[in-house]
Amino acid sequence: MPIWNRRKASWEMQQVQLERHRARRYLLRANIELTDVQSETQISGRTSELSLFGCHVNTLTSLTPGTKIRIKMTHGSVNFQTLGRVVYARSNEGMGIVFTNIQPNDQMVLEKWIAELRAREKGARLPPL
Repeated sequence: MPIWNRRKASWEMQQVQLERHRARRYLLRANIELTDVQSETQISGRTSELSLFGCHVNTLTSLTPGTKIRIKMTHGSVNFQTLGRVVYARSNEGMGIVFTNIQPNDQMVLEKWIAELRAREKGARLPPL
């Protein structure tokens, strides 16, 4: 592997570690569409984990780490849209996504989902998400 590929892989792993420690992740199954902003390639999948800073997406195919994407996530009848970037990709496991530009209305949706997931985890009785 060329030296620049090793450095890039090392940088990507550091980003994954940083993202892992920035915020607690919660289990959330939501439909998600990812669109590469350059090629317009679309990939659909389901989230398995969600945090205030990103998510893990289960997909059969992956985009290359570093790819800038548009994100549309749907849970129930609520949509969340933002820009993001692929942080890591693992064959047959999916991708780690970091959110990069969340608009205020979408930030409120994300924070509401996280608050509901946090309350559920603590045993509060809430209607289904």
